[in-house]
Amino acid sequence: MINTKALQSATLIGTVLQLAMVLAGHFVPWVALHVFMFGGMAISALAGLLYARNAAGGYGGGALGGAVAGAACALIGIAVSVVLGDTAVVILAIGTISSAVTGAIGGLIGQALAGTRVTAA
Repeated sequence: MINTKALQSATLIGTVLQLAMVLAGHFVPWVALHVFMFGGMAISALAGLLYARNAAGGYGGGALGGAVAGAACALIGIAVSVVLGDTAVVILAIGTISSAVTGAIGGLIGQALAGTRVTAA
């Protein structure tokens, strides 16, 4: 049900973006204070959208794969932020769960957009 190639690609892109945000927040406190929460969830939604666009496996599959991609990239980014001392440990659970939800939403949107794609015959 999950397209592993699409999942790896979406998770990799999401992880790179999450790590860029975490490193920026480590050196620029304003980013950590004002961007981490919504920026992290937006990146997870993007990862979900990318998964579903590439997998095009229906709404259920798009939401599931999007949730996995969104949670995975957030988990890695938040873990690095915790290790750097910029985020409390409890955010590891809360942030990962909320990012799974936004990843699923991104997956639904990505599937809707995948349905509008024109393919060559």
